[in-house]
Amino acid sequence: MFDEIMGKFENSPSQQAVIRLLLERGFSVNDEGRVVSGGIEIPNTGIAREIDVDRRVVDATTDAILEDENLRRIFQNISAVPSLKALAPVLDLTVLTVYVIDADAPGIVATVTNLIAEQDISIRQTVSEDPEFTDEPTLSIITDATLPGDLINNIRMLSFVRKIEIE
Repeated sequence: MFDEIMGKFENSPSQQAVIRLLLERGFSVNDEGRVVSGGIEIPNTGIAREIDVDRRVVDATTDAILEDENLRRIFQNISAVPSLKALAPVLDLTVLTVYVIDADAPGIVATVTNLIAEQDISIRQTVSEDPEFTDEPTLSIITDATLPGDLINNIRMLSFVRKIEIE
């Protein structure tokens, strides 16, 4: 799906940057072509500044979204999910980020979370990025407890794991 969306803007890297930002931040586009998060409007100038494009590129991108029925359905139904990942250091939480070989493989989330649960460690949040909407999807698991070394090694040894990071 991600490639299909980006393909609609293949002739405009600037518009692709707008699309990428909307998807990464969970921003929607309302019927008036304004970028919103819930009911809060995000100024196009702020979006343009963030990705270093002209404000008119944001306008053209939102217009194109509203003109395409498939894009309209996607971008009018996106919502942001609050993540504990950035708050982890402040709240003294542990973040395990798993990078996988094939993000489409079944059972990734279940396998990793079961290994953690078997250690009697409570999971505060799990965020699995959709491989259709990001270039390098990750699985982030936030826990209250420090993960023991044997658990980290067991996760690292899973056949689908490319690498892991612990924060």
